[in-house]
Amino acid sequence: MDEKACFPTAICGVSGRQVFDSRANPTVAAQVRLRCGATGEAMVPSGASTGAFEARELRDGGEPFGGKGVTRAVSHVKGALAQALTGLDADDQLAVDRAMLDADGTESKSRLGANAILALSLASAKAAAAARELPLYRWLGGAAACTLPLPMMNILNGGAHAGNNLDVQEFMIVPVGAKRFSQAMEMGVAVYHSLGRLLRERGLSTAVGDEGGFAPDLPGDEEALALLCQAIEAAGYRPGQDLSIALDAAASEWSQGDGYRLPKRGQPFTPGELAEYWCGLCGRWPIVSLEDPLGENDFAGFAALTARLGGRVQIVGDDLFVTNPARLRQGIEVGAANAVLVKPNQIGTLSETAETVSLARQNGYRAILSHRSGETEDTSIADLAVGLSAGQIKTGAPARSERVCKYNRLLAIEEELGRRATLGRLGR
Repeated sequence: MDEKACFPTAICGVSGRQVFDSRANPTVAAQVRLRCGATGEAMVPSGASTGAFEARELRDGGEPFGGKGVTRAVSHVKGALAQALTGLDADDQLAVDRAMLDADGTESKSRLGANAILALSLASAKAAAAARELPLYRWLGGAAACTLPLPMMNILNGGAHAGNNLDVQEFMIVPVGAKRFSQAMEMGVAVYHSLGRLLRERGLSTAVGDEGGFAPDLPGDEEALALLCQAIEAAGYRPGQDLSIALDAAASEWSQGDGYRLPKRGQPFTPGELAEYWCGLCGRWPIVSLEDPLGENDFAGFAALTARLGGRVQIVGDDLFVTNPARLRQGIEVGAANAVLVKPNQIGTLSETAETVSLARQNGYRAILSHRSGETEDTSIADLAVGLSAGQIKTGAPARSERVCKYNRLLAIEEELGRRATLGRLGR
């Protein structure tokens, strides 16, 4: 037997099962058990708006669950991946993740499934933290992990996340004037309720989209932005001072030939016209963050837009970078964007996620931990945001339990940290 297999933190048991996400689609849950008796469990989310360069989920195909079953991925958790991990020391996250990558053998993690690999990567880290009787954020970040992330709350949904006529996927509020995370939540919740009241008064739908934000039909983006500012004011706050606005266009889904066409409204744009459109909106409204304003291959366009707006607006690469250190390096070289959205299931392991955040910070890029539109009750990204000192988080509206559980976890972390807790800012 390998000597490491006798360590208290050696992995001695691995299990998995098929569970369901917030869109009633199957997803992977996995558990890791250590020789000392500590265990860790994780569930992985799934996105509706996915980049072409993301690590690949493994789905069953066929009839059950519309082809979205994950029984094959679960079988790999129990089979090839369990075999690769048994006896390894969970304290060594790099070794755990490398063993799974070697077992998979593909760049995209498509053979065994990024969903299977990530579930075990996170579960192993949780088990290692439990063995030390530490919360996950402290295990990951040590004593320096005391920055709570500034929340970016998606309170108005569109795009692939909603059945309305808005093409921009997320209209978010950012409590830039908050001093503590709990205060940021108080401000965001007040505006969320204020927006709901405004919609009801105008006879508009208060049904919510996948991420908990309201999803009414509106005449256009300008009207949506005006509505957000009105909701901020109605809650007793000042737009641009207490709360600002962030947008996620998810423009990769608009790509058509050499240009763009809005899928719901049919409006065409050349790349130059779309860049001008964003510059105009950012000039007229208190927008502080703009995510995926252009397509996932347009590094040059991102660089040009960052040169124009990056001094006053956070330009975020999501589909552009897909939490991949290699693609982030490519962006850094040409000055594309100044922030990276970090979704662990885009890359598939905790160690690669941490590498992406570290690379961003070393090069002056901001990092935003993010959920997916198909979420679970797993709160890992809350601990990751603190443990990796990301400074910002996206986890939807302050509604729907699969979103709120992340916020509630962060409130608990703030309480644990006490006076040491600080709140992240857009500038760090």
